[in-house]
Amino acid sequence: MLWSAPPSADPTDPATQPPPVSLDEAARQAGEAAGWVEENWPTWVGIGLRIVLILTIAFTLRFVIRRALTKLIDRMNRGSDQAVQGRALGGLLVNAERRRQRSEAIGSVLRSVTSFLIMGTAALMILGAFKIDLAPLLASAGVAGVAIGFGARNLVTDFLSGVFMILEDQYGVGDSIDVGSASGEVVEVGLRVTKLRGTDGEIWYVRNGEIKRVGNMSQGWATASVDVTVRPSEDLDHLRKVIGEVGEALAEEEPWNERLWGPVEVLGLTEVLLDSMTLRLSVKTMPGKALGVERELRWRVKRAFDAAGVRIVGGSAQAAGDEPAKDPTAGMAAPSAFAAPNSPQTLATNPIPHQPGPSLTKH
Repeated sequence: MLWSAPPSADPTDPATQPPPVSLDEAARQAGEAAGWVEENWPTWVGIGLRIVLILTIAFTLRFVIRRALTKLIDRMNRGSDQAVQGRALGGLLVNAERRRQRSEAIGSVLRSVTSFLIMGTAALMILGAFKIDLAPLLASAGVAGVAIGFGARNLVTDFLSGVFMILEDQYGVGDSIDVGSASGEVVEVGLRVTKLRGTDGEIWYVRNGEIKRVGNMSQGWATASVDVTVRPSEDLDHLRKVIGEVGEALAEEEPWNERLWGPVEVLGLTEVLLDSMTLRLSVKTMPGKALGVERELRWRVKRAFDAAGVRIVGGSAQAAGDEPAKDPTAGMAAPSAFAAPNSPQTLATNPIPHQPGPSLTKH
């Protein structure tokens, strides 16, 4: 049996054309469409107005909260500036760059959190307006959030640690800190990583989540301590007077008058030996300037002691001009083994006694 393809439709053949739609049928279809639109039009208008209202409220609330946060941070900065105005050391106690970066970081975090919460809530409300079931979406988002949080737990830990470090003002740009694994001057404070400049110029990138302790050597003030070792025969009152004059002269000269935040004090003797005694000097200084003050103080104390005839001693080398201590046993001769008459050395040096031998005469 042979099968043949049906003949192609001829567009000019009236038999193959669809039947014409009558005016009554067209009117009926148009009426049904108009009725469907009229029936659903209130729903569409209500959903559209609800979406517009949600977006309007969300953007307005976001703008108002972000603006309020910006004004609050600016007011905090102005309050800090007014608190230190009129103080001699006000400009030194407040680091403008540190305060600016801290304010920017806090403001950025708060604004980002505000935008995420407001716009996320608005998006969920818009999906609910379209009659979309949010339960599966929220469940999937919860599972995805747990998976991402588990995989990026170190990143979350670093971020949260950075936020609390900035909020608590543990350190800032320009501070000299010791975080255990590295130490140096803070170059940049981020929400995830803190950048330090080491003493040899190297850059350390320390994750905030790995910082267990922080030693800040730049907050408030620093202490410069100098130990001076002299002979025990020196007059302590004279030494205190000379050191006091050195401290007064140092506090009156530039730039040390700004770096010294207190008088040079003699704390007392830290060590007293037979051939030396050690005095400890201390002075409160500007943060980060203690080492320079210590070097300058040693320089001036050495020059003042030389002018006053006070000799600084210490170390293994003998000071020039100092007479070595006399040994009371230096004039005594070492004990000799020959002093004992019965010692083996004495017996060995004695002459051999003469022993009479047998007689050789013949009888």
